[in-house]
Amino acid sequence: MSPAPALIEAARAVRENAHAPYSGFKVGAALMSVEGRLHLGCNVENVAYPEGTCAEAGAIAAMIAAGDKRIAEVAVIADSPAPVPPCGGCRQKLAEFAGGDVVVTLATTGGATLVTTVADLLPGAFDAGFMAHAEKSAP
Repeated sequence: MSPAPALIEAARAVRENAHAPYSGFKVGAALMSVEGRLHLGCNVENVAYPEGTCAEAGAIAAMIAAGDKRIAEVAVIADSPAPVPPCGGCRQKLAEFAGGDVVVTLATTGGATLVTTVADLLPGAFDAGFMAHAEKSAP
């Protein structure tokens, strides 16, 4: 069975730590690295918009700080009538560290879920392959 229920619960728990005094919209994210370790993030708002941090970005930063490099699965939860997808920037961040077939479970605090993939969230993602033949300019 997929670890998604455990990831959703971890995201639900870390969501409570979100710093969202301006919007009141708390988001939690949990990801499992390919090494099998859990990494968590929550949104952190800042009065100087848009200097906050998304939950997904926080979880990715925690993963990198712990020494892991690849995402195996992701869960994101928010208090919303429907599952909330990651913002465009976080979709690109997820694509950087996860293959297109990596499962992303989007959930609400009310129990609704939507299971998708990184590729479905960001079709035609920009990746390092596009830079393989980039001209290098001499200093």
